[in-house]
Amino acid sequence: MLALTAAGAPPDKANQKGKGRGKASAQVTASPKGKTIVKGSGTSRAQHSISRPRVRSNATVNRASVRPDRGRTIREPNVAAKSKVRTGGDVVARSNVRASRDVASRSKIRPGRDVAVSRERAFRGAGDQVRSQREVAAAQERRFRADRTGRFDRSRNFRITNNWRDSRFAGSQYAAFRDYRRVYRDRDWYHHNYTRIIFVSGGWWYWNTGYWYPAWGYDPYAYYPYDGPIYTGYADLTPDRVVIDVQIQLQRDGYYFGSIDGILGPETRGALAAFQANNGLAITSAIDEPTIATLGLA
Repeated sequence: MLALTAAGAPPDKANQKGKGRGKASAQVTASPKGKTIVKGSGTSRAQHSISRPRVRSNATVNRASVRPDRGRTIREPNVAAKSKVRTGGDVVARSNVRASRDVASRSKIRPGRDVAVSRERAFRGAGDQVRSQREVAAAQERRFRADRTGRFDRSRNFRITNNWRDSRFAGSQYAAFRDYRRVYRDRDWYHHNYTRIIFVSGGWWYWNTGYWYPAWGYDPYAYYPYDGPIYTGYADLTPDRVVIDVQIQLQRDGYYFGSIDGILGPETRGALAAFQANNGLAITSAIDEPTIATLGLA
């Protein structure tokens, strides 16, 4: 606090000049609004309000220097946001591309796997089919072996018949066997009387009214394992073809266990005799019309 006189003289001098006038003092205080208030004490007690002049500076305040961010437009957050958006978009696009590539690769792999699986299933199905066929063949073989002993033993009780002049062959279906005789003729005679002459299984055969007969004398070196007629019914069916069909059927029925060779030999004739005996037919031990019909080959 500064004590001043009314004229602003120093305190000592003021006191000296104003000794006879009474004592006076002043108290100067600064108000919050920038004014100086002088309070006096003593006899006069005058109060004076002194206003402090406002100081204006000619210097221009650069707001940009005070707040640099207010002087210009800050776009960094937008840039950052855009970069984030772009980065997110790139990530999404890349993920979509990767996903599409994965789907494409999986779609390529799946058909290959499906093809492999289908092939494996086809192979398994073929294997199962082969197994079933083998099982069926094995079952048939077991059945043939089971029936072989009894049927083959029964066939031994029947001799192979070469003489068909018995009363058992009195029917018209056995007329070719009853009338058969071995007669030797030359080639000219056969060609003059028959139009169908073929070479089968080492010998020459001619066809007449549904039967094939051995052409004795046609070739002096010819070989005939069976001496007698063979019923076919049709001239286009050769005797060896008929014998093969009969052997296959007799094998299926469990009577024949030899090779399928188309030769009417002793084993095939023995199987025919057993089949004829078991089916109530005349035992010709040959391929006749009733036997063909009973075998189901007619």
